[in-house]
Amino acid sequence: MAAALRVVVAVKYVPDIQSARAFEDRRLVRTSDDGTLNELDENAVEAAFRLVEALPEDAREASEVVVVTVGPADAEAALRKAYQLGADRAVHVVDDALAGSDYHGTAVALAAAIRRLHDERPVDLVLTGMAALDGLGSVVPTLAASWLGWPAVGLVTAFTLGDADLSATRELDGVTETVTVPRPAVVSVTDHANDPRFPNFKLIMAARSKPVEAWSLADLEEPLERLSEAAGLPLPGVGGEGARARTTSAEPRPPRPETEVVTDKGEGGIALAEFLIRHELV
Repeated sequence: MAAALRVVVAVKYVPDIQSARAFEDRRLVRTSDDGTLNELDENAVEAAFRLVEALPEDAREASEVVVVTVGPADAEAALRKAYQLGADRAVHVVDDALAGSDYHGTAVALAAAIRRLHDERPVDLVLTGMAALDGLGSVVPTLAASWLGWPAVGLVTAFTLGDADLSATRELDGVTETVTVPRPAVVSVTDHANDPRFPNFKLIMAARSKPVEAWSLADLEEPLERLSEAAGLPLPGVGGEGARARTTSAEPRPPRPETEVVTDKGEGGIALAEFLIRHELV
């Protein structure tokens, strides 16, 4: 008989990359009117659903897909979107002290939330997208895995679960490799792993009233202490004061120059060459 699965998917609320960006007090302005679930995280959510859907009915009914995010109040919108896709439970790590956190602070908060979930009921797998489209750091999953003491596998295009391990296929700069690691593990999937589904009307309506659990840093005090003890290292600082990198200044993007339109009457090539030379593009 196949065993039930408990899969945690770490997601992020990001600004719409098509909208205008602005900085305020040297921080990126994030508002709910233009934010969304990170597009690449939808592949991780889809991978979790497919794992569960492939199980026999009894195991499928006992399985759970939990989405977790670390972010400000507006980040709840990303969890609501995951509910619209079919997630079973949502956890939001939200605390004013986290504002301005860098990758390290975010990763340790995420790891503490996963540790608390694992203590409640063992987690079989953590899935993430390959990157967050606002920062493109791609390091938070690996940092979180290091605090948990779990294997991390990135750039995964396909994977299978064994009884106690996981085999993953990775695409690396023209090379394809397959690695096997023990579970639980943290796996980052690429946008080639699957095609995410669209929300259906029933789930969209249900997502409005589904509960989102809000956990503060105080709620994670015990798992944070355990992470530090297990690693034998002090925890990284959180918030702007604890960040290892800070924005010292930010200026709006300069406006684009007016478009120069040249009607080609047989001398278009000359005009193009003069333009390239004038702007030192050759």
